[in-house]
Amino acid sequence: MDDEPRIEDARTLAGVPDGFDRFWTPYRMAYINGDHKPADASAEECPFCAAPARPDEDALIVHRGSTCFVLMNLYPYNAGHMLVCPYRHVSDYTELTGPERVELGELTATAMEVERAVAHPHGFNLGMNQGEVAGAGIAAHLHQHIVPRWAGDANFLPIIARTKAIPELLEEARTRLAEAWPKQAPVTSGSAPTTPRPQED
Repeated sequence: MDDEPRIEDARTLAGVPDGFDRFWTPYRMAYINGDHKPADASAEECPFCAAPARPDEDALIVHRGSTCFVLMNLYPYNAGHMLVCPYRHVSDYTELTGPERVELGELTATAMEVERAVAHPHGFNLGMNQGEVAGAGIAAHLHQHIVPRWAGDANFLPIIARTKAIPELLEEARTRLAEAWPKQAPVTSGSAPTTPRPQED
């Protein structure tokens, strides 16, 4: 039938066989083309500023605190890769208030504890890139990376193909981590925190 897929013999096509198989990842074109990168450094264009106004499931938010929140990284380095962000649109660690620095650290520690409880990683990479020259994908809004690591989780793909194999869907990882997060007074999903946040000058 005409609608059946057609299979062509690769030997009839242009190109020289090189002994390698191909792991096609067309979904990564969105990242390569910068489809989700903000057009400028303003809060209006910032995905981290927009996330708290959306439902947790849509924004991949794991936990909402008073001054900071935790969400999944849309482009993870490893399964369970989380980010801790302040609600305020600030780019530099020195711009955080005292309460923001404290909660950012506390949420980082809790995220590690939750990840250890549900996925048993052997270690973590923690850190933040300050400025585009330092590797920050979205430099205008500070975010702390929490990357769980397992022995043997590195392979040839990132080296020769710039591709990471992630064994778990982001939505499933968010649900798993959110359900394991220590329970406390809830913050309404899809809205700003009920606790007042420090305002920008």
